[in-house]
Amino acid sequence: MRLLLLGGTRFVGRHVVELALAGGHEVSLFTRGKTNADLFPQVEHLHGDRETGDYEALKGKTWDAVIDTCGYVPRAVRQAGEVLKDAVDRYLFISTISVYDDGMPAGADETAPLKKLTDEATEEVTGETYGGLKVLCELAAQSIFAERAIIVRPGMIVGQYDPTDRFTYWVKRISQGGEVLVPGHAQRPVQMIDGKDLGAFQLKLLQDGTLGVYNATGATQPFAWGDWVGGMRDALGSDATFTWVDDAWLEEQQVNGMQLPFWVPEQYAGVFAVSVQRAVDAGLTFRPFADTVRDTLAFEQTLPADQPRRAGLDPAREAELLKLWKEKQSSQ
Repeated sequence: MRLLLLGGTRFVGRHVVELALAGGHEVSLFTRGKTNADLFPQVEHLHGDRETGDYEALKGKTWDAVIDTCGYVPRAVRQAGEVLKDAVDRYLFISTISVYDDGMPAGADETAPLKKLTDEATEEVTGETYGGLKVLCELAAQSIFAERAIIVRPGMIVGQYDPTDRFTYWVKRISQGGEVLVPGHAQRPVQMIDGKDLGAFQLKLLQDGTLGVYNATGATQPFAWGDWVGGMRDALGSDATFTWVDDAWLEEQQVNGMQLPFWVPEQYAGVFAVSVQRAVDAGLTFRPFADTVRDTLAFEQTLPADQPRRAGLDPAREAELLKLWKEKQSSQ
């Protein structure tokens, strides 16, 4: 295939490019030329800017398919779509599980209710608007490409190249061993997908000519938190022990989901138990969890030690919380 990626040098798109090149596909990248600009010198690099609507470099060219990895506001998706609607056969848009209404039940599939923005004209991407804007992006893509549009809705994407430090925090922390503070309880569900598996799924959909909307959030059967952190410990050969700490108490201590990534209140736990059966039927597969864990640690170890991390508890704060929790438990 001849593929065009909008984005492709950071995380999700980077995996797609590596897999596409390994599979013998021809790749073009459309970027601003600012992030990891030295990557993939063997492919065609086209420069523009989605913020300003500069798609001039795409005009007069054709591809079999486009993968849009970086569409966050509907204006950008519409502008790209208008330029590409007669230049590509298929348009694959990377959306998000955040398009679904809060409080979705466990097992929800692609027909679950979607978010609606109160102000559909906003282009300010925040925690409150992100999901609703992605809904509008999906609608923009479908309005232009109709049945040629493919929508993939991942949740937590993890593994090599992950810039968010969310999953990486847990892998690194558990690799260090000792007593680890873990939120909630051991049976709460959790889902995540390796960026390599997500990339391979996108290519399979395009190769097979499979259309439609797909959740791609993780394995068919979600992990329980206990098995999740325990699986990391086993994969890393760590001596870590786990102290489970009550949700309400953590909230009282003003701990949040960036300090303890993947932690959500019980009433929102359904977001980590989404049905991916449709994607599995279309060819989504999952590498062994232990491989993802070890790949993540290897990537973390390539980063500068003094580089600020975006997520995770500071070691001193974790120790303080563990001490306070034990004092609370002993006083009861």
